[in-house]
Amino acid sequence: MTPRCILITGAGSGIGAGIATELAAAGHHLVLTDLNRAAVDAVAAQIIAAGGSAEALVLDVTSDDSVAAAVAAVTRPVDVLVNNAGLQHVAPLEEFPIDKWDFLIQVMLVGVARLTRALLPGMRERGFGRIVNIGSIHSLVASPFKSAYVAAKHGLIGFSKVIALETANTDITINTICPTYVKTPLVDKQIADQARTRGIPESQVVSDVMLKPMPKGVFIGFDELAGITAFLISPPARNITGHTITVDGGWTVQ
Repeated sequence: MTPRCILITGAGSGIGAGIATELAAAGHHLVLTDLNRAAVDAVAAQIIAAGGSAEALVLDVTSDDSVAAAVAAVTRPVDVLVNNAGLQHVAPLEEFPIDKWDFLIQVMLVGVARLTRALLPGMRERGFGRIVNIGSIHSLVASPFKSAYVAAKHGLIGFSKVIALETANTDITINTICPTYVKTPLVDKQIADQARTRGIPESQVVSDVMLKPMPKGVFIGFDELAGITAFLISPPARNITGHTITVDGGWTVQ
């Protein structure tokens, strides 16, 4: 595969860091972005120490100025954008602070549009681009107490379909990977939040809330998400655009 310059948001930990590490090992140059400078520097240092190529930038996807500064600071043209930055808040709607609700939408939906919009002109000029959105099983189904997250992730699919049509006249694709639960710090926090909200032990959250709807009953691995991303940016996937790649161990086929 041709080495690409890949920009990943939310790359300081969790899915973003996991995908970045796997793709760097495959020979790609990684532009790691995150609000947390120390975290993203640490991931970049690990990649470089392992013989990979990486740079780290602070990026706030909710800020036009931050996006513009990051795009200007990247040392080489971005071929691939992985929209991964995310967060979660678990609460019934009546108890959900509206500023927090809005912030989740800003990060996981408006922020995706903001960064995609900033990078698309360069992709068009060079005649190549790949956009991979990290969605969720909650892009397809709902769970209680996650109204903002579910709304943002559902919106991501609609956004991707529109951009697929708008970029169909060039070699640019956009697709959304929709996994069930991946064992990350974000999910660990969700386990505690769900236990508190539902009034059940954390072990029961894992067995009955997270894994029970999934016939395979296992967490998704970073290697799976990185492998799917690698496929989506490869030549055989050049005509796959506007689609969802569902990684749910059978959840939605029932």
